[in-house]
Amino acid sequence: MTSPAIVLLAVSVLAVDRPFTELPYTPGLDPAAMDRSVDPCVDFYAYSCGGWQRRNPIPPDQTSWSVYGKTATENFQFLWGLLETAAATPDAERTPAERKVGDFFHACMDEKAVDAAGAKPIAADLAAIDALGSKAEMASLVARLHLTVDGGMLFGFGSEQSFENSEQVVAWVAAGGLGLPDRDYYVKDDARSKEIREKYLAHVAESLRLSGLRAKKAAEGARTVMRIETAIAKASLTKVEKRDPKKIWHRTPTEGLVQGSTAFRWADYLAGSGAPASPWVNVTEPAFLAELDRQLAAQPLSAWKTYLRWHRVRAASPYLSAPFQKASFAFYAATLRGAKELAPRWKRCVRWTDADLGEALGQVFVAKVFPPSVKADADAMVKFVQTAMASRIDALDWMAPETRRAAHEKLAAMKNKIGYPEKWRDYSAVVVNRDDFAGNVARATAFETRRQLAKIGKPVDRAEWGMTPPTVNAYYNPSMNDMNFPAGVLLPPLWDPKMDLAPGYGNTGGTVGHELIHGFDDEGRQFDARGNLRDWWTEADAKEFEKRAACVADQYAQYTVIDDIKINSKLTLGEDIADLAGILLAWDAWKLATAGQKLEPRDGLTPEQRFFVGNAQWACANERPEDMRVRAMTDPHSPPAWRVNGLVPNVPEFAKAFACKAGQPMVKENVCRIW
Repeated sequence: MTSPAIVLLAVSVLAVDRPFTELPYTPGLDPAAMDRSVDPCVDFYAYSCGGWQRRNPIPPDQTSWSVYGKTATENFQFLWGLLETAAATPDAERTPAERKVGDFFHACMDEKAVDAAGAKPIAADLAAIDALGSKAEMASLVARLHLTVDGGMLFGFGSEQSFENSEQVVAWVAAGGLGLPDRDYYVKDDARSKEIREKYLAHVAESLRLSGLRAKKAAEGARTVMRIETAIAKASLTKVEKRDPKKIWHRTPTEGLVQGSTAFRWADYLAGSGAPASPWVNVTEPAFLAELDRQLAAQPLSAWKTYLRWHRVRAASPYLSAPFQKASFAFYAATLRGAKELAPRWKRCVRWTDADLGEALGQVFVAKVFPPSVKADADAMVKFVQTAMASRIDALDWMAPETRRAAHEKLAAMKNKIGYPEKWRDYSAVVVNRDDFAGNVARATAFETRRQLAKIGKPVDRAEWGMTPPTVNAYYNPSMNDMNFPAGVLLPPLWDPKMDLAPGYGNTGGTVGHELIHGFDDEGRQFDARGNLRDWWTEADAKEFEKRAACVADQYAQYTVIDDIKINSKLTLGEDIADLAGILLAWDAWKLATAGQKLEPRDGLTPEQRFFVGNAQWACANERPEDMRVRAMTDPHSPPAWRVNGLVPNVPEFAKAFACKAGQPMVKENVCRIW
């Protein structure tokens, strides 16, 4: 099988970066992206994507390159043009949204001012950390830092829907406090993990030195950070464990949280955070919090000052002067993930504008590129996919009537959000100055932190979105029981109104089916129609589901990511289930949408073949080996090649479409099937 990590000789030259005045067009099924010298029954991924891989080497600032990544970058280049215009237009001619995002972008692009500021934007915070007179004072300071520091210093504190009553928002205390991507980086004993830890020590020392510490003290500080983070990492849940919602739901009286800690003054923290008073909180990982308290008591104040300094510098480094940016890139992007160059300034500034003022930027984006007709197409597709799911629920011979009724109830209650929010977020409280980039980031972060905390104790806003409109992605929220498809994922080449429906339903229909099935995968199935964590399955049906899910897990556990690393199929199970059932729903929906139509071959492919190639081409990608290793530990998705080649052997319609024979790699005798 051709690995997506192998970057073949490019036959085209990457275009020079420039702002786009309009989005470039890539067809929803690109024959040039295929490699028809490959037998589709042997390696369907290479057949569908081999040409794309050869023509799309990984850009030096990227750790991987994919259809989604390329589309997102093209969106960014279009946004770049919009933001440049917004930044240069006189106030009187700008909308409030254009003024806000334009000034934010202008400040970000002023590299001379950013470099001249050096570490000054965090000087006051570092001074406050240095001035701590006792560990008793830490809680109040951490509460203040959490308002403007996005990164989980010590722990995470915020708001989420209650698992018990999805109509209410409650306070959450989550494990955090690590500088490496996952707790496993601290505990694994293989050579690569040891090498990463050594390089992490060097990076922490360099960052502490840049913040003002002498070299010897910075090196000592790095060892202190590693000691603390290793201790709390060992007490943290694994990513697989956190996929079980019951393991991260621990209703805890606020008084119990306060009284249960001997070293951290939770009352001071809660008061300093500005969060509304609440009788209880959800503590996602009690063992982590207990270990954190032990470490707070055991480690000297000087150690905690160093830890806090590091995390303040780590969170701010991308927004500070060039030395900080380069140090952060060198470890997090180059060492960990294999990137060769820091992303150009324009790209980072567009990304940060989208992250901090996303719905203001989204207003400008959708007005230019997302016509009502596309929204209507997506609405129709979603309805066809939901109809297909209802039929599949009825056809299940292993499901009891009471479970079937509950499944239908959940499907009927599922909401669809298409394109952009019904009501745009109001950013008028965010002060944006054209000459203060780091300050703009801090103020935008504080705005969002306060907005989230203010939700505690209030009813859920079910109209809210968790992604910005330009985002090339989609998601399902089990507590909301809704699917969300931003405008960015509903544009060519993912959804192409110029094409026949076969590749569009294969691609975007598969995405819709994928997100819908997240409501019925091994994690999502534990939530009911209103989004409450409630068991609506009979005991026999639950066991049958688990047996069928084990078929998927066993299959994907055999696949190699890179070298001797196999897919952690317990981590990827939900996504693998969604991929499999998603394509089946998309197939059924396509048949419904084209019922009675005469479908013609195109580009040397039958309509059925076009459906499957359209489904596969969303996944075309090249990946760096370093990034593949990180993803193997942290990403709940299987590698792109296996999201195609692990999928189609379970779809008999594929074998029929390509006349595959028994025994060929893309044919499976005993298919895995849940929905």
